[in-house]
Amino acid sequence: MAQHSKNSSQQLSREILNFCRHVAGSCEITAACTCGDYAFELTNARTQVKVLLVIRDFQPRLMNYVNIFDDKNIVVSAVDLWVFERDMDRGFLGEALASMLTFPYTPLLNKNYLHEQEVKLKKRLITELLESLVLNFPELSYEIRIKPEYFMYETLLSRARLFPPMIQDVLGFMHRNAKKKNLESVLKGYLEALEELERENAISFSEGYVRISRKFADSVRSKKVRFVSLLKTAQKAQRTLFVSLLNIFPNIMSFISQNKETLLKLPKITEINSKTTHQIEDPQGYLYVPTASGLVPLANRIDIEAFARKMLSVKKDTKVKIEEIGGVLNDVYLIKVSRDSEERKIVVKSYKDLSNFKWFPLTLWTVGTKTFAVSGLSRLERECAINQLLYSNGFAVPKILHVSPSERLIFMEHIEGENLEKIIRKIVNSKTKTGTEKELSIISRVAEKFAKAHALNVSLGDTKPENIMIGKNGEIYLLDFEQASRNGDKTWDIAEFLYYAGHYIPPWVGTHSAEILTKTFIEGYLKAGGDAKVVKKVGNPKYTKVFSIFAFPHIILAISNICKNVDKKKEF
Repeated sequence: MAQHSKNSSQQLSREILNFCRHVAGSCEITAACTCGDYAFELTNARTQVKVLLVIRDFQPRLMNYVNIFDDKNIVVSAVDLWVFERDMDRGFLGEALASMLTFPYTPLLNKNYLHEQEVKLKKRLITELLESLVLNFPELSYEIRIKPEYFMYETLLSRARLFPPMIQDVLGFMHRNAKKKNLESVLKGYLEALEELERENAISFSEGYVRISRKFADSVRSKKVRFVSLLKTAQKAQRTLFVSLLNIFPNIMSFISQNKETLLKLPKITEINSKTTHQIEDPQGYLYVPTASGLVPLANRIDIEAFARKMLSVKKDTKVKIEEIGGVLNDVYLIKVSRDSEERKIVVKSYKDLSNFKWFPLTLWTVGTKTFAVSGLSRLERECAINQLLYSNGFAVPKILHVSPSERLIFMEHIEGENLEKIIRKIVNSKTKTGTEKELSIISRVAEKFAKAHALNVSLGDTKPENIMIGKNGEIYLLDFEQASRNGDKTWDIAEFLYYAGHYIPPWVGTHSAEILTKTFIEGYLKAGGDAKVVKKVGNPKYTKVFSIFAFPHIILAISNICKNVDKKKEF
């Protein structure tokens, strides 16, 4: 029986090749292959066999031909070599033909050429998806771990949504009888493309995951590459496709009119599309973010209480307390669970999308000085990325326990300790210098942390004293990185910290506290390798104007004068 099936398949292949030679005429055939259900090995009496035929100097440029062999419907998409390779290289036809090689195919002629084009196409598709990740997650893209399957499923899903006629191909590809074999066949080309990108230092492999290289990410960001969506690519090709369809349409309609079964399937495409996209695995399930609890998929969805019970290993009947603990731009919650006479705590931050109207006062206040991230997802990915970067470099930061980008939630450990705001108030209220030595040493250590973060080319973004905690064992914890970034404004970090600290100084105590606090901070910053030029700019009107509503003028002036003259002071 198997031998009979094999002989039948070989006979059909010969019939198809003969027909292809008839179509090509005197022109040279570059390559040919079968695609669709026939290539998926889902053959039956009414299987439609799709054939891709690439012909050198094919004058119609693009033409579809239909025929019937062995009671099977044969649809040959004949295309000129130049047009085909432009579609592979840059989506000249909106990838209408190139996409055929994103599915399993069976070579009939010139197997090596088809494989070379397949890998070239998949390399381009991977590169575009990597660019998209960098642009959508500018900070987090450095940390995201990617399973190779992501590129395959993302390509399938996007094509299924963009080209409804491909739905039948997707259904065949995902059919349970051949799914495993099809996945292995298609994934192989993506893996080869990834190996090429690794040799070009665009990516690296780590324990089976793909990681975007800093070189690639920086290149995308510096050139301000904008990911061109498939839809836009298709729109660019609209005129070319329209002219081609004038030739294709009569043949297709003639074929459909003779095949009632195919005709009846067409009205169901939209309905099938909706169902099929849900059958395809969520590509974001193959994108992972590192946390203290391990890698978490971006597609993960979980609510606050459910995660608290899972993380703290408590039973359903255990009471979980959720308290709102503030957050001007975010909702911040403290989760408390009592178990075995011990209270355990977790902090949850919910990153809301902020409307332009709500953000307007802050934008107006800092115009020309600071640009803030507004999108909830953007702020969440900054928090994750910078937290992970600092943690990996030995900084004390709250451990991220879980991330749910789809729900805009981050779960992190609760830090017990003393807020730096209280330390500064002790300095301000102290009557003697010796009474503040301990507190001033803490300020110096905080400044050292700033300098070390800046040495990593990281600006912390929101350095108010209340975003710094002194742990039970004296560790300096940096908190809140939703406005942090690489290559950001380091001067802003120092300006916000010093001028905001001046906010705690009442007008009747003079400027002594502001001066000693500022000098101590600068000494610690420079001692740890901080740049004096960064400190000097703190005195510029660009920064003093922003914080003039937070501290009294004589305090602002005292701080700015010390910063402006930093390179003239011997003690600095």
